[in-house]
Order: sequence, then structure tokens, then C-alpha cells
Amino acid sequence: MRFKSKLATEHVQLLHNVIVPISRLTGGGGGSIGSGTTIYLDPENLRISSRGGAGSRVDGGTSQLGGAEQGAEGIACFAELIAMNGIFLEHKIESIANNVIVFDVDLVQLRTALAATLQSLGGSGGGDSGTRSGPLHNSREDARNSSFSSRNNTSYSSSSSLLVVMKLAKRGGLPCLCLDTSCANGSLDVHHAIPVRILRAEEWQHHLPPLVNTPDVQLEFQLDRPLKAVIERLKCISPHIYVDGSMAGELVLRVENDAVSIRTFYDKLIPRIDDQSEQMQQSQETSRCTLKVDSKKLLASLQWQSAMSRGSVSSYIVCMIENEMMVVHVVLNPEDLGFITYYIPVHYISHEDMMD
Repeated sequence: MRFKSKLATEHVQLLHNVIVPISRLTGGGGGSIGSGTTIYLDPENLRISSRGGAGSRVDGGTSQLGGAEQGAEGIACFAELIAMNGIFLEHKIESIANNVIVFDVDLVQLRTALAATLQSLGGSGGGDSGTRSGPLHNSREDARNSSFSSRNNTSYSSSSSLLVVMKLAKRGGLPCLCLDTSCANGSLDVHHAIPVRILRAEEWQHHLPPLVNTPDVQLEFQLDRPLKAVIERLKCISPHIYVDGSMAGELVLRVENDAVSIRTFYDKLIPRIDDQSEQMQQSQETSRCTLKVDSKKLLASLQWQSAMSRGSVSSYIVCMIENEMMVVHVVLNPEDLGFITYYIPVHYISHEDMMD
């Protein structure tokens, strides 16, 4: 089994941007490898599967280095990034399982190592909200030149002489995901090792995203219409939020208690209609759906809106499946780079309640 890849500063920044919001779901950082995150590697893709709250302590507390977001329990998160000409400058993977490698890792420890690596490279990984100047896409031409469009960016002017190697190796007899940073002139040499638990390739089937029915409502949001700030305010009023969606391009967030009733309206959203027969499309165009969601869970699934730089995301889609699931699908920028998808459990509500 062998995995070794090379990353420029921009790749490290992208990986950090993606991992930060996911790590807030899982918690961890206390030295436990099994913190609810499993990574899948093959020659084409890097996939991350996480479960909300899985890194919290048994006593209900959270580790000092990075606890899970409150209320994140029950949320599933699945991310996929292209490896070839995407997240890696170049990479090589070999295994007897058709070149597939699967392992558990503490995502908070990986986040910390990536942030420290960015600091040593002079990047912006000192906090959870690292930014970069623009969209990243490693085209084949860029891969040959090894420093793509940022060569004209002063903040990464030396990226062609800085190199980060990510690999699986043994440290102290234990398997680790290693980040080794070096400079061409030998002035920089930094090493990080995050313990991992190697799994059999067939175990990945237990970490696949949940199977859900076809959404009743699918609405695409532009980045200038975030939900997180609104949810933060509504969470202070009620532990539950009712989400009313319509394929007419409308979405309403409402909370109610004995003292107040508040509704927030979004209109002119973009309905996403699947390829179906004309009759089914007409039915879907008039479809409506109401969900009852824990406000903390919904907020935990929107942390990416503050943790990721705006240039990292293309758009996001809210999918609603009645009495089953709310799905938030985040499309990275450029769109063929990958995605992050959050699966949020909902409360059962009767048809009488929906009509209220």
C-alpha cells in the first residue's frame, strides 16, 4: 500500500478550506483516531465521510482542541474532490484493492496540521477562515508548470519553490498521514504526522452517504443570499425551525413560541428540476414541502458560509424531502472540482400541522 502526493500552497489552502467546516461537525482533536471521519482515496477522487458529533467525549463534553458544534449529532456530511488535476499537483496511489485506500482520521488534527503548514508557507491558515485570491483549478497545463495562475499573486510569489508532500507512512510503528513541507533552498523543513487507522477497502460501503428519496423541493441559492446569519437569530427564539419550500422559487423560515411568531421570506430562488417526463415536471413545478428542523443542526450545517472564502464556492442547493431529510449541497468553485453535502435529519410533522 502506498500513497504519496505533492501540493502547492494553493492546494493546501483549498484542502484546509474544505476541512474546516466539516471538522466543526465531528469535533475530536483529543488524540482519538476514530472521531467519525473516514477518507477514501483512489486515482481519481478524494472522498470524506463524517458524522456529526462523533468526536465528542463520552461524558458529553468536547475536546479542548476542537469540539463538535452543538446539536451536530445525527448530521451526515459527504465531500468529494477530484484528485487528478484537482486537489493534488500530482499523486500516486497503489494498493492490492484496485488502488483504493480507506482510513479513519481525526479531522481536527488534520485541520490543525494544514493550518500550521499554511503559516509556515506564509499563507492564511492561521484561523478557520483562510482565504485565497480566487478560484482554484489545476488544469493539465497548470500541472506541468506547477504554480498555475497564482504566479502573478504576490502573496504566493514563491509557491513554485515551496512544496508540501502528503503521504501515508509509519511513524513510531504506527500508520500516519504525513505532511512534509520543504523549500528548494533548504531554508524550511516542517513535518506533521496525524495517526490514522487503515481500513479494508470494502468497509467504505458503511460510510457512503445516506440513500434518500427524490426531493419534493430543490432550490438553488446564490452566494449573496446566505442563510447562516438568519438561522443564528432564529435559533435564539426557538429550538426548532419550520422550513416551507416551493418549486415556485420561494422559501420561508418560520419560528413560533408563546410570545412571538417570525417569518423570513426568500423569493426568486432557482428551482432545480430533474430530467423527467413532461407530466412529472409539471407536477414538480407546483410541489411544496414543509420540514421541521432542529435550529442547532441547521446552523451546524451552514458553518461553511463563514469558514470558507467566497471564491471557494460556486453555489448551494437546498433539497427538501418531506418527513425524511433536509439536504444542503455545496458546489465548489469551479463546479467540476467537487462538492460538500450535508444530510440533516428532520422531525415528523403531520399533514394537519403542515396546514397550520
